[in-house]
Amino acid sequence: MPAPVDVSARPAGSVSDVGRYLLDLTAPRSHVLTIEPGRGNLILGPARMGKKADLHVAADQPIHWRAFEPFATPAGSAWPRYIDYHGDDSGFFAWSRQRGIEQFSWAPAFADARAVDGGGADIRSLQIRLDGVSGHLHLTLPERGSLGLYGDLSRFTAAGPAPDTLSLLPALSRRRSDAPYVLPELGLLHGARSLSLHAGPLGQPISLAGIGRFAALRSLSLWGGFSDWAALAELPNLDNLEIRFAPDLGGLPALASWPKLDRFIAYNVDEAAGKSLKAQLKARAQLREWSDYTSVSQLRKPEWWQREYGRPFAGWSGRSAKAANAAYDAALQALEQARDADAAKAAIVAFAAHFNSAKGIETGEREDIGEAVWQFSQLAHVAALGVSEEQAQRWFDEVRDY
Repeated sequence: MPAPVDVSARPAGSVSDVGRYLLDLTAPRSHVLTIEPGRGNLILGPARMGKKADLHVAADQPIHWRAFEPFATPAGSAWPRYIDYHGDDSGFFAWSRQRGIEQFSWAPAFADARAVDGGGADIRSLQIRLDGVSGHLHLTLPERGSLGLYGDLSRFTAAGPAPDTLSLLPALSRRRSDAPYVLPELGLLHGARSLSLHAGPLGQPISLAGIGRFAALRSLSLWGGFSDWAALAELPNLDNLEIRFAPDLGGLPALASWPKLDRFIAYNVDEAAGKSLKAQLKARAQLREWSDYTSVSQLRKPEWWQREYGRPFAGWSGRSAKAANAAYDAALQALEQARDADAAKAAIVAFAAHFNSAKGIETGEREDIGEAVWQFSQLAHVAALGVSEEQAQRWFDEVRDY
């Protein structure tokens, strides 16, 4: 393998070949960066991320972001185009004032309260993951681009100009029976003109009560389970409404509630509501033609949601998902045939033990497996055998080594 090339003295945008390069990232010649063909993104994070990170940097370690300035794509634009950084250094905001960034995903993990000045930053799409923040982030926003917030939204406040486009994926429970999540006070973020809200189809729903605080909204995209649909009538100026993967649309206002609406999408929604929406689309077209795209498609019966989204392995991929779902099916069949608590225990223990030899079982995957065990404990037949949620979880904990 050839020795890495030191490019620290090269001018900006002069390096576009694949290869191995020395970087003065945290100290002189501190890191080796390997660039592969067609790679547009870069992931930085602590050593515990292993191969998931291209460059390992401790969360509290300062970064010399200008070390990336010599790199460019073969077409001549700045490289990397997309940066995913897990750590607390916020110096990338100052760096981007001279060198634009197409997309930056930031996952800080500090425990104190910090005020960060992102004013003037040239970041087209800024995504902030708040899952690891136990303190509070107050950010002066860049003057352009979109903003995405993921995790505990109460740990974030903003100053500066309102983002034109806002995406929110709050931290939600997996329990559909939990009280709907209510969005916290978001201050100037309520001035966004375009909003996307994301929830799981069968997890804790997001309440739409108070959605009227987004008075400037023209475009709204909703993914997953929601409650208080009637509150959407508080947004009469919508010209675009998109609803996807929503198993319950009870209380959704009539399309006539939005006289400026010119684009409407309902995709993977409950069957009864979907049929009504199709009829409304046709009725509206007779009064005023739709000037943009409209579609109501993939209408789903209740059992489809449980089959496709009720399982906790929807985020798994490839062989791992196939093996997990096969183990889930086997456990379900065994539990349906169980005649006593011992048989139920054997089924749950066999399911949990199946993953002891599986690769890549980390915190997220362990939680998914535990969620499956919880679902088993909620089956009426299993409960009738005297198996409680706590007992099922004990069996799970006793047998697993992940």
